[in-house]
Amino acid sequence: MMPVQSPDNPIVQFGTPKRAHAQPALMPWALEIQAVSSGEPSNLVRTLTGAILGCGGWVLTRSTTDSGRVTILFEFERAACVEIYTAVIACGIELSRNGHIRMTEFCHCTRNHLSECGAQIASIELEIQTSPLKIAGSSAPGGNVPEQAR
Repeated sequence: MMPVQSPDNPIVQFGTPKRAHAQPALMPWALEIQAVSSGEPSNLVRTLTGAILGCGGWVLTRSTTDSGRVTILFEFERAACVEIYTAVIACGIELSRNGHIRMTEFCHCTRNHLSECGAQIASIELEIQTSPLKIAGSSAPGGNVPEQAR
């Protein structure tokens, strides 16, 4: 086979580099997803952790901030992607539009190639913005303001 010659730039190489075929990506399904929730951060972390573990996942890290941001990094086998997606939604988490699209694509891809990739490990970093902590006594359950605060 004769090499392809390009008169304007002799450095350009045609085709895919050999390294691309020899070494697959370390974590092809590492998703970063944003969401919101009206839940209290510590309860949300407990609920999500239990739901992820119940689906066979592994929680690697979890954290909360004073501003109400919750971050959970977890992994699971791709075969459990629908269960994980369902569990996250069932915990009262509202994924961003992009988060729903990415999870839907992920579940469809996994379903269509289950025999080849079902045992692969997927990773999700879920960042959830909850309502900021309310000042104690500012409102009672049901939205009524207590007499002392008036």
